[in-house]
Amino acid sequence: MFNVFPHIASIDIGSHSTILLVAKKEDGKVKALVQKIEVCKFGEDMAKLYAILASFRSLAHSLGAEIKAVAMTQAMRSAENQDEILRETEKILWIKPRIISGEEEAELSYKAVSQIYGPEILTVDVGGGSTEFSTGKKFLSVPVGALELSKNMGAIPGPEYKKWAKEYFKSVNLKPFTKKETYFVGGTAVALGMLVKEIQQFDADSIEGQTIFTADIERIIIQLSNLSKELRNAMPGLERGRGDVIICGLYWIRSLCEKLRIDSIRISTLGLRFGLLCD
Repeated sequence: MFNVFPHIASIDIGSHSTILLVAKKEDGKVKALVQKIEVCKFGEDMAKLYAILASFRSLAHSLGAEIKAVAMTQAMRSAENQDEILRETEKILWIKPRIISGEEEAELSYKAVSQIYGPEILTVDVGGGSTEFSTGKKFLSVPVGALELSKNMGAIPGPEYKKWAKEYFKSVNLKPFTKKETYFVGGTAVALGMLVKEIQQFDADSIEGQTIFTADIERIIIQLSNLSKELRNAMPGLERGRGDVIICGLYWIRSLCEKLRIDSIRISTLGLRFGLLCD
């Protein structure tokens, strides 16, 4: 029988951005065909988000992909009008979205990355509103992300960041996740990879598995901090507003490296949207 939808798709509706993945299954693994990212801060302009979702549905169907899974994360977990948003989103996408827990988000990101790099790794998914850690056996989600930090500390954190981080880490036990081969996923990590390699356009093959040292993170923080908001947002990987939150995200990644007791990380372009299609 003719298959109307030869491909599959997933949508990750996050706190800071919404991502469409159109893919195919090949040798049991999810292979990306098209990825589209739109920055839209959840809760600030829902009309814009709904328009993005409508365009994603049209694009997926035009590419012969059935939307198999839609996940909503930290911003939706704390939203007051969940039922209304779920109804509107289902009407637009023709599929009921799921509000996933932080632990499930961690598990799905790990599932996607470990299919490529094996089980003996740690994944760290730095999003806009939360960060997820997973070893495949242990999972942790904390409500800290690039967007939330920028709301509280501005585009460029001052001395208050160090004091805040010192106090915050007293309440978070990262010992089960230390000294492991660590893969960072999420928009901040991908943008970091593009900046370090000076890549002008997103290219998953050029970024995937890239090693970045903590000295690289420090260098990029200094470089971006010396630019105006307009120049930051004009840089590759920082368009459409990511430049407003990138420095806070990099401060957070730098702090995590210190607490995880690692001097280098690896970047993966995989993550939740891939994990949603792994089953």
